[in-house]
Amino acid sequence: MSSRLLEVLFAFRPGRSRLSLASLTRATGLPHATVRRLALELVEAGALDRAPDGSFSIGIRMWQLGTLAPLSVPLRTAVLPFMDDLHTALRQHVQLAVLEGTEAVLVERISAAGAVDLISHVGGRLPLHSSGVGKVLLAHAGPGLQDQVIAQGLTAHTPRTITDPVRLRHALDECRRTGVAMVREEMTLGTDSVATRVIDADGHVVAALSVIVSTGSVGLHTVRPAVIAAGLAGSRRLGWTPAVGIQHTNGAHA
Repeated sequence: MSSRLLEVLFAFRPGRSRLSLASLTRATGLPHATVRRLALELVEAGALDRAPDGSFSIGIRMWQLGTLAPLSVPLRTAVLPFMDDLHTALRQHVQLAVLEGTEAVLVERISAAGAVDLISHVGGRLPLHSSGVGKVLLAHAGPGLQDQVIAQGLTAHTPRTITDPVRLRHALDECRRTGVAMVREEMTLGTDSVATRVIDADGHVVAALSVIVSTGSVGLHTVRPAVIAAGLAGSRRLGWTPAVGIQHTNGAHA
């Protein structure tokens, strides 16, 4: 049984990071019913994630295990040099997050001495509706997750947090169109952020990259081009090209 579980996991590779059940069956050569049962067991264990369209991808638990290996995981390897460039140029906090369930999980951060204090930490979680990285991930995750997040209730972390579902959906539509979220004091008073998407070789948004600044210290529109450039550079390192486009969770291309 364990060898068959590994066969399912090893079907995923660069350029083949999201697979349907039919694709998993073809890749493993195992019976369809067996692959379905094993894939659902792996989802239950957190080793695989299942999207609303039924496709599977490597889960956050596998990422956590991978961080113990001597070699860095591809996402961090691809994006970290550009995070370092952002930190060097702006002298602000730079962070990278991925989606897990209805939250964003921080997987990397470069902190700046003397920059604004932060409440989050690597391995910590941020809400999707009120953080920069969260909005980027939520915007590209599809309407099913948006409905779930709204149904759970939009907590007001500050008086500036968007808690109206209509306003949030409008902000997410804009983020999905531009690939950028600019958040002003929605998580913590005195703290703003600019976030953008990181895209893999298949065109899936696999992470969000952000810069955190003290409100009024740096204009968000001034920071925005550098953040976008870093996100695009990291995406290219992952194998993405404009010809691939962006494959949203609900199956739509951008």
